[in-house]
Amino acid sequence: MDRMNEARLSRRMLLRASAATAATLAVSADRLSARTAGRAAQATPQATPQATPVVADRGVLFAELDAFVERRMVELKIPGVAVGVIVDGEEDAAGFGVTNLDHPLPVDAETLFQIGSTTKTVTATATMRLVERGDLDLEAPVRTYLPDFRVADETTSAEVRLRHLLTHTAGWYGDDFTETGDGDDALARYVAEMADLPQIFPLGAFFSYNNAAVVTLGRVIEVATGQTYEAAIGELVLDPLGMDRSFFFAEEIMTEAFAVGHGAPPDDPLGTPATVSPWAIARASNPPGGVISDIGDQLRYARFHLGDGTWEGQPLLRPETMRRMQEPMGPGGSFGTSALDGVGALWLLSTVGGAKVVAHGGSTYGQQSAFVLVPERGFGVTVLTNADRGAVLGEEVANWALDRFLGLRQAPPTTRPTPPEALADYAGAYDLGAGEQIVVEAGGGALTGTVQGQGLEFEWVGGDRFLTGLMGLSLLVDFVRDETGRVGWVRFSGRMFARVA
Repeated sequence: MDRMNEARLSRRMLLRASAATAATLAVSADRLSARTAGRAAQATPQATPQATPVVADRGVLFAELDAFVERRMVELKIPGVAVGVIVDGEEDAAGFGVTNLDHPLPVDAETLFQIGSTTKTVTATATMRLVERGDLDLEAPVRTYLPDFRVADETTSAEVRLRHLLTHTAGWYGDDFTETGDGDDALARYVAEMADLPQIFPLGAFFSYNNAAVVTLGRVIEVATGQTYEAAIGELVLDPLGMDRSFFFAEEIMTEAFAVGHGAPPDDPLGTPATVSPWAIARASNPPGGVISDIGDQLRYARFHLGDGTWEGQPLLRPETMRRMQEPMGPGGSFGTSALDGVGALWLLSTVGGAKVVAHGGSTYGQQSAFVLVPERGFGVTVLTNADRGAVLGEEVANWALDRFLGLRQAPPTTRPTPPEALADYAGAYDLGAGEQIVVEAGGGALTGTVQGQGLEFEWVGGDRFLTGLMGLSLLVDFVRDETGRVGWVRFSGRMFARVA
């Protein structure tokens, strides 16, 4: 499930879940490749990626990638990593390190990880299959399928459409993780509990990452198919793609080698990493974040979404539907380290080096993933990790691969002094809920702030967008204006938070 920067599960965990998991452990970097044995021994460790010419010999590049991963996972103190790459039809899958510091097993290409919010794209894929069948209509109100659906705002309750659920534009508070049990009625009970979720901004007006909306979509899938969400996803996506190493329930994988999440103590982000619990997420969170998978199945899933909608000769989606899923269906905005061009069918869309990038990552309890496609180049990279600091590694590996395999590199945003007359526009408190706030202050010609005890320094990049450093990542932050031109919200970690009057 996403928490901070592709990223956090709840207000309380907004920062803690991505805090650094650093310690002085020696991580075994044993490697089991699906392609070539022993390449790591030939590799030369790489520095932080620089713009370089594309190397024609992919064997050399795969070896260099291995070395980069091995070095950075030790520096970031990440116990285990699995990486997969697709480039021009050639694949490489590798495992590094261990599954669990307390009871270690070597990570290989078949080690199971929680993929977190990459699951959202699986939910979207199932939705589009049902749209093609005529069982769902993206322009139909949610109440067409869930007559009793309700959030706090009655206008939104009546008018919200499936398209809003697919594009993170529903506008209500999205990071509610009410526990509704492990029964087959978990999604139905969760949706019933949404009646009090407050509306943060008008329906359809802006992008704001919304887990609760995707739970709602999962419940719509249940009603449309007459099955549980998990059974429907199996029938519509996992089984047709042969993803027999992808699961939803802990009891399904207890006899397999699986990764356990690791995190640092709440009061010491750079402290000794330790296993975290619980391991499983709530069943109601399966539509936005519940898939458990290995790197081989993630590559299989990537190949499908790089294709034309057929799989092994069988049509699953029309080519035009595949294209539609990867084109903007809703507005973009800042999301962690990315400036989104828009949101497709739950795909997060951006541009790197002039090429369209289609991506989604995720995080659960101490596990982080990245999943990045460049459809026009037939390229994909996926990273699975078992530590909170895996968010940093996932981004670094994706950037390394885009640069070295494709020659695509995005220049960092240029920062400059904020015009002094504009500072007062942004200063104020923004409501996180549950009595917590992001506080932004203007003084001394600069914009600073705090969130959950963490200090922030905002650097202006133009318009109403700023850059701030947090937990080793440079996050983009948008201040968003209402129809009168007044700043009414801040978009932080992809979520919109309303300014306190």
